[in-house]
Amino acid sequence: MAWEKAPQGLIDLFDESLPNDPRLARRKMFGYPAVFVGGNLAAGIFRDRIFARLSAEDRAALPGGGGYLEPLPGRPMKAYAVLPDDTLADEEAVAQVLAQAVALTAALPVKEKKQKRKPLPMGEVWGSTYP
Repeated sequence: MAWEKAPQGLIDLFDESLPNDPRLARRKMFGYPAVFVGGNLAAGIFRDRIFARLSAEDRAALPGGGGYLEPLPGRPMKAYAVLPDDTLADEEAVAQVLAQAVALTAALPVKEKKQKRKPLPMGEVWGSTYP
C-alpha cells in the first residue's frame, strides 16, 4: 500500500480546530500530524481523514456514528473514531470533537517513557560471546 499525502486543507483544518491547550504535544503518527496528551494519542490525520479518541457516547453522537480508524486492513483501532464528512464540513463541529478527544485523553494515566535497551557489547549476540 503506497503512502498517501494528506491534503493541505485537511491539515490546516486540523491545526486550526485544535484547542489551545498547553498539554498538547504535536508529533507524527503514521507519517501524518497527530496530537498527544500525557504520551497518549488523542487525535490525528490518517490519509484524507481526521480521527479522534472518543467515548462510546461521543462516537454515537457523530453523524453516522463515525467509523473506526483502520490503518491496517482488518485491524481497527476501536478507541478512535474517523470523523464523517458532515462533521468535517463544519469547522466548529471539528473543534468540538477534538476538544472532546483532548479531554478524554487527558483523563487517561500518563504514559511512562520506555527505557531504551542498552546495546550489546561488541561480539555478544543473543547471550553468547564470540572470541
